[in-house]
Amino acid sequence: MIAWFIGVLGIAMIVGALAAVHLKQTVPAIIAAGIVSLFASVLYLLLAAPDVAMTEAAIGAGLSTVIFLYAVYKTRSGESEK
Repeated sequence: MIAWFIGVLGIAMIVGALAAVHLKQTVPAIIAAGIVSLFASVLYLLLAAPDVAMTEAAIGAGLSTVIFLYAVYKTRSGESEK
């Protein structure tokens, strides 16, 4: 049962990564990359690496996604002022 779930997570990560690369808009691409990172943290948890899973969820899925979205917001708000 776990091997099947790991396979599904792997396929979902590949699909999400391809979506992040091929999306034309920035915000959906950032969100897709964050989802891939979240799936990776679940995968690490299933592979009995809870410390790596917590780090990936906090830094990869959480902090990096928020920083990227903040940077996009700041650069777009700077364009509208000109």
